[in-house]
Amino acid sequence: RELLPPWLVIIAGLTGIVLLCVSTKDVPNVLGVFQYGIVVDAGPSRTILFIYQWTTTKANKTGVIRECSSCPVQGPGVSNYSDSPQTVGKSLEPCLNWAQKEIPAEQHSQTPLYLGATTSKRQMNLTHLLAALTVALKSSPFDFQGAKILSSPDKEAFNWVAVNYVLENFFKYDWQGQLVPSGKGMAGVLSVEGTSTQLTSKVEENQAPEEGVRLQLYGQTHNVYTRHCPCHGTDQLRSRLLSMLIQ
Repeated sequence: RELLPPWLVIIAGLTGIVLLCVSTKDVPNVLGVFQYGIVVDAGPSRTILFIYQWTTTKANKTGVIRECSSCPVQGPGVSNYSDSPQTVGKSLEPCLNWAQKEIPAEQHSQTPLYLGATTSKRQMNLTHLLAALTVALKSSPFDFQGAKILSSPDKEAFNWVAVNYVLENFFKYDWQGQLVPSGKGMAGVLSVEGTSTQLTSKVEENQAPEEGVRLQLYGQTHNVYTRHCPCHGTDQLRSRLLSMLIQ
């Protein structure tokens, strides 16, 4: 099998959060046009605001979404605002103003807004910064649904959903343009970070460990489990490479 291009994973963004949160909540489609959802991905090194859109079309009670645009927030990741938490909300203002122009004004109050923050064990707790972000997001015209620090199992489960969604493993369109099951198996996801590597894959019901994540998507139940491999990240790879070069 070919490896999934890195740019394709980046474009997927936080599709997993939208599928598991936004699409399961029916937002009234008063105008009979696109509905919108916003996800703010607050990572350790940068923050990006994503706008997703969908129609009332669903595949087995789960929405069919697409990312329509995104806005990189200027400045560093949220963890860098630990000394001045009052300014972290202001950093989001340009992208929030941009989103107000991208989404029709009459749909602002119906557009759910989420923030998901991720951090590594080496970084500080982000709880006090989330409080400042919450104040800023509540002041926007959108329907703020909450801010959350994603646990490692949740983060990897969202990655798994995003990759399999992009690969069209959940459903496909037939020759009549109707949504039908794809008949494909689910791909595993290998996530390589600085200090560790994670392998996330679907496991059978009778093999699902307690620390796994149970997902209900497109009429099917998926038990997703992440195997953590500490000390197998890019930092260790770089150290081994330098050691070999020195020798």
